[in-house]
Amino acid sequence: MICPLGGCVSSASDTPTDVVGADRDAHGCIGSAGYSWCEHTQRCERPWELAKAKGFTPSEEHLAHYCSTGSVE
Repeated sequence: MICPLGGCVSSASDTPTDVVGADRDAHGCIGSAGYSWCEHTQRCERPWELAKAKGFTPSEEHLAHYCSTGSVE
């Protein structure tokens, strides 16, 4: 392997779990990118984006309610 200007560096900590975005949950949602599973939409959603799109206050409580019932009330 040729490593110009010392550009190739390897360490014991270079494992797949150290890679940004390698924290997918059971549904494939990347938590470190702000995504969580929404049962109602059947998609990985960013809570603040979903709240804006559906017209509810962005909070864990409102997200949980919407994703379980599909209602913003």
